[in-house]
Amino acid sequence: MKKIALFLASAVLAAAACSGPLSPQDKLTVNDKKINDLIAQMTLEEKVNMLHSKTNMSSAGVERLGIADMNYADGPFGIREEGQPNGFMSAGWTLDSATYFPTGSALAATWSEELAYKYGTGMGKEARLRGKDVILGPAVNIQRLPVGGRTYEYLSEDPILSAALALKYTKGCQDEGTAVCIKHFAVNNQETNRGSVDAQLDERTLREIYLKPFERAIIEGGAMSVMPAYNKVNGDYCSENEHLLNEILRGEWGFKGFTVSDWGGTHSTMGAMLHGLNVQMTGDNYLGQPVIDSIATGALTEDLVDEKVRQILRVRFAIQPVPADVANTVMTSQPESQQIAKEVAEKSIVLLKNQGILPIAKDVKKIAVIGQNAVLKTQSGGMGAGVKALYEVTPLEGICKRAGEGVEVTYAPGYKTISFRWGPAPATLAPLEARSNDEPADPKLVAEAVALTKDADLVIFFGGTNKSIETEGSDRKNIKLPCGQEELIQALYAANKNLATVLISGGPTDLQVLEPNSPAIVQGWWNGTEGGTALAEVLFGDIAPSGKLPFTFPVKLEDSPAYAMGNFPDPNGAGGDLFSLMFRPDVLKMSNEERQAFLASLPKPVSKYTERFYVGYRWYDTKEVKPMYAFGHGLSYVTFDYSDVKAQASKENVQVSLTVKNEGSMPADEVVQVYVARPESKVEWPAKELKAFQRVSLKAGELKKVTLNVPMKELRYWNEESNAWELEHGKLQVLVGSASDDIRLNTDVTI
Repeated sequence: MKKIALFLASAVLAAAACSGPLSPQDKLTVNDKKINDLIAQMTLEEKVNMLHSKTNMSSAGVERLGIADMNYADGPFGIREEGQPNGFMSAGWTLDSATYFPTGSALAATWSEELAYKYGTGMGKEARLRGKDVILGPAVNIQRLPVGGRTYEYLSEDPILSAALALKYTKGCQDEGTAVCIKHFAVNNQETNRGSVDAQLDERTLREIYLKPFERAIIEGGAMSVMPAYNKVNGDYCSENEHLLNEILRGEWGFKGFTVSDWGGTHSTMGAMLHGLNVQMTGDNYLGQPVIDSIATGALTEDLVDEKVRQILRVRFAIQPVPADVANTVMTSQPESQQIAKEVAEKSIVLLKNQGILPIAKDVKKIAVIGQNAVLKTQSGGMGAGVKALYEVTPLEGICKRAGEGVEVTYAPGYKTISFRWGPAPATLAPLEARSNDEPADPKLVAEAVALTKDADLVIFFGGTNKSIETEGSDRKNIKLPCGQEELIQALYAANKNLATVLISGGPTDLQVLEPNSPAIVQGWWNGTEGGTALAEVLFGDIAPSGKLPFTFPVKLEDSPAYAMGNFPDPNGAGGDLFSLMFRPDVLKMSNEERQAFLASLPKPVSKYTERFYVGYRWYDTKEVKPMYAFGHGLSYVTFDYSDVKAQASKENVQVSLTVKNEGSMPADEVVQVYVARPESKVEWPAKELKAFQRVSLKAGELKKVTLNVPMKELRYWNEESNAWELEHGKLQVLVGSASDDIRLNTDVTI
């Protein structure tokens, strides 16, 4: 362990030595002279060999020149178990159990930049212990669709919140000597037809909403690698998209690192080589021998290959390889990381509703826990982002341990869970369609659960989804509570009015039936290795709930913008997941030419973003559509008083100050949110937009002055006529509150 600690310390010191007046991206160029000398010694074959996968989770270095391979680690919320060299099947190791961190939407629910940084450090440290150079994360795409299969991986529907957390995750991870590969660049907002769908949107929406998290992580955070998405954007695949990869990423943002395709996401040799891709994962059918052949014919130049290798080597020089005798010698999961996971879980839990049921009263002596989600582990599943956790505390385990002697805890499943069916081959990346989540309640299980609740002092119902329902590779058909949960909750409430619901899910669910039948509702997320411990602490009142929703819970799915505008599902009826078709056995046997011809013959799916920048709460507020629970919503066991707001504009920012007081009898955190509105603007804007936030910890009765800064650059809009950022001058309304629909204070400022 001492040897590992010394190595990791040296890696961090080496990274720190590069610090100085250079920008985060320019720091990657400090070794260019050495890199150029190395490139001059390489054969063309050695250079091209670096442009594609070596194994399923690595790309090649040049052994004779002392250049180590680049080793990748999936995924964004826990270092994935070691797989076999040429697939995702487990290698059967014993030391690769990692810390399972709360998933992306849970991290976002903390609204904590400090915790996002800690999260990144935990991931970075555990990656180093496993000998990994690059983490395939964070995943930072905007949550456009409530049904999105990867909502649980992503952060928020809001670009300001997503960007702030993406930046801190990136810094935390790279400060520990592990590069991030920020993904999926860009506009990857659906799993339906993800391998072929063309996301069509205007430039202002692209810039102001969908690129913002990537922009901050790359420019300010110095993200060293970027993963282009599977989909197309405005007609071109992301892995060969000139506008995204060359004009914006490298040109405007000054990105100096390398890009690596998603697995199976490379589509051509010339497109990838000319339009910004560095590494093909996996295989070499595009960026292998075809590159050498294209140079021989004059279609490509060796100078272009040299530049791509230079970009890869910049990261290779910045990230110190972990020696083979150091890597994988201790358990991946470390106590420090487990503590970070617990802290994130504690501060992510959102109290949606409470009519005096929570915290659990001291005179409660018999608790009936109902629902399979109380006992299901969430570390695995979801397709590509599972974690082989060292341990995972389930909600029921957490409740039983915290309840202690004198409190009887009973359990009944209440409903059948949904299982996941995989494709026919171990290497298959896409799932077959999951079982329907519209199955009716099981009368026997409902009767058993109701019988258990009748004489309980308190009923805790665990509902929500699981990773068979919310999963990479497919989007949900709806957001209804599955498996007959609505029928079950009505029966439970009829039997016992002392009932609290805990929703375990990655994204929003339809609560129209549940809400009137549950006096208390908690959003508990997929909350990692200590999720059950954290949940019990909140339910029993050891800590006050302090999470805030990172996305809107609509009353019904049809209220959400993409559905309301008829943009999703595809109105042209291009059905079937084309990405899944690519991994069908008969398609896998085709030659490249046959496969391309087959795919070209299929309907072309399109996703039109005509809702533009009216994403999430921007839509609900502007269109005056009332949500079930608004963006930023989250109650506590105390109340907070807001007062004395002031705003002052300077050349650099708008400074907002106010006073917040904890009026309760226990310590608690509040998340202060600053929105802006432009009632006199000549430019089209949403009704209001989040521009700053801050988590504030307050002791019982404590009063604090809080100061937040809104950078002037974040008040600009993208002018499509001038093709540039512009700042509109005039009156700005500053709105301060506890949620997007709970504005407590307002003032005006002129910019």
